[in-house]
Amino acid sequence: MDRLLKPRSIAVIGGGAWCESVIRECQKIGFAGDIWPVHPTKVEIQGLAAVGSVEALPAAPDAAFVGVNRWATVEVIAALSAMGVGGAICFASGFQEAVEELSDGAEIQEALLEAAGEMPILGPNCYGLINALDGVALWPDHHGMVPVDRGVAIVTQSSNVAINLTMQTRGLPLAYVVTAGNQAQWDLAQIGMALLDDPRVTALGLHIEGIQDIRRLEALAGRARVLGKAIVALKVGASEQAQAATISHTASLAGSDAGARALLAKIGIGQVSSLSALLETLKLLHTTGPLMSNRIASMSCSGGEACLIADTALSFDVDFPELSERQRIDLRAALGPKVALANPLDYHTYIWADQAAMTACFAAMMDESLALGVVVLDFPRPDRCPAPDWGLVIEAVADAQEASGRPIAILSSLPDTMPEDMARAMIARGIVPMCGFADALEAIAVAAGLGRVEAAPPVLLPGKDGPGGALTEVEAKQRLAAFGVQVPASLLVKGAEGTARAAASLGGAVVLKGMGVAHKTEAGAVRVGLTAETVAAAAGKMTADEFLVEEMIAPPAIEMLVGVVRDPAHGFVLTLGAGGTLTEILADTTQLLLPCSADEITRALSCLRMAPRLEGYRGAPPADITAIASAVLAVQDYVITHAQNVVEVEINPLLCTPHRAVAADALIQLREAP
Repeated sequence: MDRLLKPRSIAVIGGGAWCESVIRECQKIGFAGDIWPVHPTKVEIQGLAAVGSVEALPAAPDAAFVGVNRWATVEVIAALSAMGVGGAICFASGFQEAVEELSDGAEIQEALLEAAGEMPILGPNCYGLINALDGVALWPDHHGMVPVDRGVAIVTQSSNVAINLTMQTRGLPLAYVVTAGNQAQWDLAQIGMALLDDPRVTALGLHIEGIQDIRRLEALAGRARVLGKAIVALKVGASEQAQAATISHTASLAGSDAGARALLAKIGIGQVSSLSALLETLKLLHTTGPLMSNRIASMSCSGGEACLIADTALSFDVDFPELSERQRIDLRAALGPKVALANPLDYHTYIWADQAAMTACFAAMMDESLALGVVVLDFPRPDRCPAPDWGLVIEAVADAQEASGRPIAILSSLPDTMPEDMARAMIARGIVPMCGFADALEAIAVAAGLGRVEAAPPVLLPGKDGPGGALTEVEAKQRLAAFGVQVPASLLVKGAEGTARAAASLGGAVVLKGMGVAHKTEAGAVRVGLTAETVAAAAGKMTADEFLVEEMIAPPAIEMLVGVVRDPAHGFVLTLGAGGTLTEILADTTQLLLPCSADEITRALSCLRMAPRLEGYRGAPPADITAIASAVLAVQDYVITHAQNVVEVEINPLLCTPHRAVAADALIQLREAP
């Protein structure tokens, strides 16, 4: 895509205000190459001489902005491709993204792709791209970018989101902003790959509405690891409304939010919760790169700020470690006896406006085990208040950063109190200017996670959609048992009279289940703690002709859920969590993407709220974590073997004892009816 991303000549095709804006924005950002307007009747556009057709262009341009209607777009793209143009922006809408409204949306998109051939196109239904490194703005609207020598790249499917991001005043240097539209030909991953290969790009941000190709996204993440550059994404689609809007707006499958989170985590792409957090994370990655850990130190001259940042941090995976003896000695020397030493630190105002003393304090606070230091500083309004002393803090941070060899950020508690000119000056000096406690702490947590990224095996891809059906509980257990899942000893019998003989054969306490009954617990089709003497009477009260008599797993047993769901957009999503009848109420779950390792499963279990119960809570015996992991891996083996047909596998509950993990109930749904 180099010719399209870094053109030396541009054709602008169309005569409306949008095309005039492309020429205006190219001239404003300093584009130094040729700009050739194309229009069948206009003599000039924006002061430039126009030609009547694509065929009349003086040469094949590196890039073209096509701002005509959708059917005319197909014709123009064919002409551009035939003459060897480097690439084109397709501005028009009404293609695959509009299939719900336009019956020919899919047809015209196929025609567009055929017309483009090997020529790269962005869109359709997109604004295009801005390259602030080389002074290129194939962009039909205003934007807020300025020329830079290096910076971050952002790719989004939404042109309006892209405009808003360019208007940021946080000091973040934007090298590229590229919109993908409905990704007819080039998707976010392919565009991101091209941008990462530019050595002037420091990090990549993605705003994702839908993932088109898992393998391409994996390749992008792998390329980022090779280049030592980080990727952070904002993935929309957590709400039902967002998923519905995404499917209709971008013609790509949003899939489940849990699946997206699991996929991004598996392949090493950081995930943020908002556009502002995306900008803050990119700012941190641009200045320092991924962090080696989540261990940070906070310094402010206010107890209120120290408390506020500590409280805000409770919502994020960041750690304020206790001060070492060395830190305490050096801080006491810098601050005197009146200041309480802690992390976060309130250094009071005794040293305010004393650059040497502030430098000593900040340097003393930094430790080689810390990933980042944070100095809280809100600037006065520049239009109303002079602020000469605030500059001394910046100088002290720069000196302390150099002395300690550790990165230090300056954090304003509000985005409003970080002037853009100050932020840009800080970045030029290698200091991270961060805005807003919550966004900054989220950014730190994400950057710390990116510092621990490792290569992962390829995601297990699901099979195609199709009609399917569910196995019976007995069949599901038999199939999982063949792969190593422990199941209770059981006998399937006809009629209530056979249950007594089955219970006697099994011995001890048994569980009775009426077969062919949906939602057995609610229907009263499950009884526990029965014996050979009581089981037949219990069976007689159930509306079933066939019964499953099973051994009863001796307490204590902790109930867990182990489930795998086919997610067409992201792979197979493994859910681990609290099981039994309270699964939905407790909502204590975590997700991984298949395939995963025993270590990943163990770490995921430790993140559950029920983890203390598994580890042995208040003297209770712990569950056998190794047995739980083995059961999950056995389910994974079954799914891998039958990946083309599996729709869902669920064990609920998995009864976890000090020595076993037993599937008390199981469900398997297959794409093809059994």
